[in-house]
Amino acid sequence: MLELFTHLADWMAYDLFSLEKETKLAGAVHFFIEDTTKIFFLLAVMIYIIGFGRSYVSPEKVRVWLTGKSRFTGYILAALLGALTPFCSCSSVPLFIAFLSAGIPLGVTMAFLITSPLVNEVAVVLLGEALGLKFTLTYVGTGIALGIIGGFIIDAFKLNKWVEPYVWDIKMPVPENAEDAKGWGWREKYARGEAIDIIKRVWLYVLIGVGLGAGLHGYVPQEWFMEHAGADNPFAVPLAVLAGIPLYANATGIIPVAEVLLNKGVPIGTILAFIMSIVAISLPELLILRKVLKIQMLVFFVVFLFLAFVGVGYSFNIIFGG
Repeated sequence: MLELFTHLADWMAYDLFSLEKETKLAGAVHFFIEDTTKIFFLLAVMIYIIGFGRSYVSPEKVRVWLTGKSRFTGYILAALLGALTPFCSCSSVPLFIAFLSAGIPLGVTMAFLITSPLVNEVAVVLLGEALGLKFTLTYVGTGIALGIIGGFIIDAFKLNKWVEPYVWDIKMPVPENAEDAKGWGWREKYARGEAIDIIKRVWLYVLIGVGLGAGLHGYVPQEWFMEHAGADNPFAVPLAVLAGIPLYANATGIIPVAEVLLNKGVPIGTILAFIMSIVAISLPELLILRKVLKIQMLVFFVVFLFLAFVGVGYSFNIIFGG
């Protein structure tokens, strides 16, 4: 179904605007049209569905469900959910808001937010075909572990104050009377209103983020990697993480690039650190997350994942060969 947005971008970039397909300008315009239309569609649909579903779950039910559950179990479940949902960080924002408004702890919610962009089923299939089952399972386990560890640290340091206040003000929907609770009219109205409200809050950040990504689209520094990211450079891994931050792509889109770099002799751990940086802490992603997270939380988010990706890169180079 999402191919519709590719076709729309094809028509607008190549037919409506008459751009030459092989030029960087055409690639940037196509990227911007496809990603903005797709993200806004997914945001609207996801927020609406989540809002409608939340109308059936009262705060009391959530509290009862959480009672008796260990926090560690929550981290694991959230990280596994993140691994099963093929969302980038910006697409995870509606679920992030829904989790917090349902009374789920911030650390558990962040475990989901960290894991979701790192691991998805499409990327796993592509990785399995390109690099083998052992590497893929290790990659998946690492992504889930990072989500669990990040969530634990956030709860341990009680970083709730670093979430934008309006997020905490969004409450679970409650019907005005018993008659409303039996029907779906008020639920549909609530879901529609929430979708409109959240999109109004984040639309500018989405446009800026995707616009930045579109401007950088097509710039994959393969030559830079050949020169600076070889096995003989001890600083190749942190340099790869830094190189990924300005770029923008999802794990599925960047894996073909990873195969090229691997065939050129770049160590696998260095490539993995590069991939993780692009899909989790790229500037476009951070611009969108800024709408729900304060600067302090974004700094923590970036520093934690930067250090984690560097550690993962070096570890994978040792385990699978540098």
